[in-house]
Amino acid sequence: MERITRFRALVLLIIFGLLLGVYSVQMYGLQILDTGDVVRNSDTYTSYYTVKASRGDLTDRNGNVLVGNRASYNLVFNNFVLMSSGDANEHLLRLVELCREQDIEYIEHFPVTLERPYEYTHDQYDSNWYTYFQDYLSYMEIDSDISAPLLIRKLREDYKIPEDWSDEDARRVLGLRYELMLRADITNLASYVFIEDVADSDLNAIMELNIPGLDTEVSTVREYYTTYMAHILGYLTKIGPEEWPEYQEKGYAMDAYIGYSGLEKAFEEYLHGTDGQLERVVDAEGNVISERYTKLPIAGNNVELTIDLELQIVAETALAYYIENMRATGSANEGTGSGADAEGGAVVVLDVDTFEVLACASYPTYDLSLYRDSDYYNSLLADELKPLYNRALQATYAPGSTYKMCTAIAALENGVIGRYTTILTKGIYEKYASSGMTPTCLIYSRRKATHGTIDVSGALSVSCNYFFYEVGDMLSTEQLDATAKALGLGEPTGVEVDEEIGYRANPETKEELYDGISENWNPGDKILAAIGQSENRFTPMQLASYIATIANGGTRNACTFLSRVVSADYSTLVQEQTPEVLSVVSMSEATKAAILDGMKAVCDTGTAVDYFRGSTLVDVAGKTGTAEHGSGGSNHGAFVCFAPADDPEIAIVVYGEKIGTGGYLANVAKAIMDVYFTQDTASEMVTYENRVG
Repeated sequence: MERITRFRALVLLIIFGLLLGVYSVQMYGLQILDTGDVVRNSDTYTSYYTVKASRGDLTDRNGNVLVGNRASYNLVFNNFVLMSSGDANEHLLRLVELCREQDIEYIEHFPVTLERPYEYTHDQYDSNWYTYFQDYLSYMEIDSDISAPLLIRKLREDYKIPEDWSDEDARRVLGLRYELMLRADITNLASYVFIEDVADSDLNAIMELNIPGLDTEVSTVREYYTTYMAHILGYLTKIGPEEWPEYQEKGYAMDAYIGYSGLEKAFEEYLHGTDGQLERVVDAEGNVISERYTKLPIAGNNVELTIDLELQIVAETALAYYIENMRATGSANEGTGSGADAEGGAVVVLDVDTFEVLACASYPTYDLSLYRDSDYYNSLLADELKPLYNRALQATYAPGSTYKMCTAIAALENGVIGRYTTILTKGIYEKYASSGMTPTCLIYSRRKATHGTIDVSGALSVSCNYFFYEVGDMLSTEQLDATAKALGLGEPTGVEVDEEIGYRANPETKEELYDGISENWNPGDKILAAIGQSENRFTPMQLASYIATIANGGTRNACTFLSRVVSADYSTLVQEQTPEVLSVVSMSEATKAAILDGMKAVCDTGTAVDYFRGSTLVDVAGKTGTAEHGSGGSNHGAFVCFAPADDPEIAIVVYGEKIGTGGYLANVAKAIMDVYFTQDTASEMVTYENRVG
């Protein structure tokens, strides 16, 4: 009897267990599976938000903010609140319909086209998003080889998208459901940012929909406070697939913005802050129960540039004015019409002691704040003058006669000539006439005249080609090349942004340029190299480094845009730039005197006298240059100088494409010196628009 009672009790326990199991399965189906999404089995939900750190400012040397930040709003989803509303699909449909009607762009990474025939679009996203998509398929128990059309059909079923919805509506809602589920259950991605920097009108329209779980969060976006310096300030972009491994190691979020070009890229390590994290607890209605920072954001440091905004303004304005005036009049070069086809140009201004870049301008320029507008960008690409081209750092030009100081220094320092050595100039250089090489002096080409007997200073002042043909012939190629190298020609300048290096005229360069035929180098190349032709090609920045080196007596420092780095609140000095010596050129006092006398005479009595007579604030040591370029049309032109001549502070290089003659560009250098030496503002010297402050 006792055994029967135990048996009955055991049977009753088994039956009770089965009933309990069936009941649990039913409850699970009602509470979890039938919701259509993941809903927390609690009254509250904890989410984590990335709090973007403010990026540091870029300022000029006087504290004027050039690039900073402005407050903005992002629209961010809380998946828990949306799914707790009970009608997620309908809410999302109202949202995407509004966005479509008002042409509001939003962020979505679902890798399927918006319209039939559905195709995958993995190539539009980086490899990380592909990994997330594979994780999503695995979580949803979907074969990774499924076709795009079949995936859409299955997801419509899984997410219970009504059959009477259009394909486009269904696809758009599925894209949002994908983003939300990735963050809710599959990855450790931060909350879904639906729209970044939403426009006020769009924000108002969207918020009127009262979409559950869609909230605003305060953020910042980069803002340009000047229309100048477009070629060097640079811009930001989101981390791409190529950069992601590098920046992942540095702790960046996958959706972080980084400096992509110019100074934004060069000083990324200083400007970029460290994002924070906010923990927020909400109830099913979206009410905030509590929030706290689990990690405080740390703002980026501010970078003070060496640029003087007033000099930059006058450099850009004067360069544009004189190039456009030349195109309109073609009046340079003794009224021959040369220069009417003038194109682009560049200006670089350096401090001769520190090699700090005080101004760096390229013409034509553009509005960096409009750069991301596709219509504007396409118009820039279509412009035959190539406004996106940074001529100051990327264009390499023949230096023409501005190279003659290099030849003079090489000859004087190697004892080929002395300071007062004279040469009888004959107009036509006929030493290599038997090989068909008979270059002429410019004065002979124009007037059938010569410069007579002349020394090195006199040859510089009147830019006598014949004198430098002879000197170039007496120099060895190695002597001239070594001097040019030490002066920084054809060498990196040390500047923090991307630059072209160019090349010097020598056998190695010509062999490289002409398919390894080393015998191409000949005496004709050597004498043409001595006047800045042959295969000499340098950037305006390199020419500025060269002139500054001559001005300070032979020390070539690294060019720099960096003055110092200070903390976000401007209270603490983080780093201060100090000059870095790259090379030293041996220059005796006699050599320095010969070069200085010649360059001063250029502006007092020589090739630039018409532009300086009675109008200079300080004595100027300069040199004009005209360069052949082989692309047709007028010659390129250049004007280089330093001032004050006897106690130099700044070096200036102005280069113009097809400008006809270098002397004309002295007008640009004069405008810059007027502002620098009077400490007046650019507005008092030139007319311009969109001035900061």
